[in-house]
Amino acid sequence: MPAMQTMNRLHGAITAVLAALLLVSAAGAIETRKPNIVYVLADDLGYGDVKCLNAAGKIATPNMDRLAADGMIFTDAHGSSAVCTPTRYSLLTGRYNWRSTLQAGVLGGYGKPLIKPDQLTVPALLKQYGYHTACIGKWHLGMSMAPGNRPADGPAGGARWPVDFSKPIQDGPVTRGFDYFYGIAASLDMPPFVYIENDRWTAMPTVEKTWIRKGPAAADFEAVDVLPTLTRKAVAYLDARAKAGGPFFLYLPLNSPHTPIVPAAEWKGKSGLNAYADFVMETDWAIGEVLQALERNDLERSTLVIVTSDNGCSPSANFAQLQKNGHNPSYVFRGMKSDIWDGGHHIPFIARWPGKVAAGSKSDQLICLGDLLATCADLLGARLPATAGEDSVSILPALLGKADKPLREALVHHSIEGRFAIRQGNWKLELCPGSGGWSQPGDTAARKQGLPPVQLYDLAADIGETHNVQAEHPETVERLTRLLEKYVADGRSTPGARQKNDGPVDIWKKQSNELKKAKAAKKNGLVAD
Repeated sequence: MPAMQTMNRLHGAITAVLAALLLVSAAGAIETRKPNIVYVLADDLGYGDVKCLNAAGKIATPNMDRLAADGMIFTDAHGSSAVCTPTRYSLLTGRYNWRSTLQAGVLGGYGKPLIKPDQLTVPALLKQYGYHTACIGKWHLGMSMAPGNRPADGPAGGARWPVDFSKPIQDGPVTRGFDYFYGIAASLDMPPFVYIENDRWTAMPTVEKTWIRKGPAAADFEAVDVLPTLTRKAVAYLDARAKAGGPFFLYLPLNSPHTPIVPAAEWKGKSGLNAYADFVMETDWAIGEVLQALERNDLERSTLVIVTSDNGCSPSANFAQLQKNGHNPSYVFRGMKSDIWDGGHHIPFIARWPGKVAAGSKSDQLICLGDLLATCADLLGARLPATAGEDSVSILPALLGKADKPLREALVHHSIEGRFAIRQGNWKLELCPGSGGWSQPGDTAARKQGLPPVQLYDLAADIGETHNVQAEHPETVERLTRLLEKYVADGRSTPGARQKNDGPVDIWKKQSNELKKAKAAKKNGLVAD
């Protein structure tokens, strides 16, 4: 009997130890579980349009404000470019856009693929680690579409569409790392006006419609419905992934508040400012729907959410009208979308990851949208090959509150006209005399005014870039110019083996070269955004 009791006690002790080990193992599994990632990219949303970033702002953005209260605001985040396509290229590849074949302007709706088939992308990396990946929204990185070659492809009257909509699309998102795609080819003001699911058009266009530009459209396609449709698709995706299990990456590049500015009926007049402000409020609603879906599916704590914008606010927002009512989409920054000045590329960036990212926190780290690839690699403990993420720097230390020094050496900016700037610390050097974009003075006007060929600003003292100090600091101009030249020559700005750019890169663009490129861009189907 005593022996039996001893054995029972021993069995109980072993069971307790095993149970404890299982708990430790389970705790470890929870600790190391890969986070889901939801990356929301608004289109042309200005830094000053988000209330929690601009106390003087007049647009209500309660969902982005709540996200910031629960997470971290990055106060010095930038798109790699001041316009759509190039920034999206950098975001998904971790490579500066001007290393590609697109060194000015943006792609059109029928543009050819910009990301090379063998280029490592964020979703392709994540798939290697078991993630399901989806892109729902605006692609704008080019696709290979079958040419329209049958009269039936065109509308009544015999005209032919430029695309055969009965045939699959090649080289789209599902060939660049995404398991699933639903959305539109490019900006909402660029035809074709037909939804795409994976590699197929969801409808045959039977009419032509016009939203700034005219082109083939599905009969039931309406611009005003696109944001609600993308939002529903995103929510449905989150519901499905909650049931399926396993980590996922949802890249949600919204069409708003880019032109056409088409707030739904229930949002018209809500802001009391203008239609653009109404559209910003509807964009905030869409973000709120995504956050609610995460909460409803108990995914909130296991998901890193990032909400940002591709570039600054477009002049189509009607700055004069907004500013008359006390609202500045560019906040304290000079310029707007397209410009080399900060208003062109200084963007909102809010991140939330409960239990990892401190609630109500801020970071003043200089970061770029192209940092996503290196950040994902860091999250996974992965090492990027030398041919990937050439300009990507992990912001994970900043997210976790462990960054005690600058994460990147410098950051290169780019304007719609292909003008360069380089930022290091508080210094910003711009290799052009004017805006490099749409704001006045443009470069031609600046030359006529006799302005210096370069601009240098101390952003610590002059955040509005109003006082050019290039004459007082020639050594800084020289040092930053040499650093930019090195980044170009090395094919990368991060440590690693030298790489090749996709073509020649000229940081000193002459007016004659600009005109040649503009003509070439028009010939190749490129457009001003």
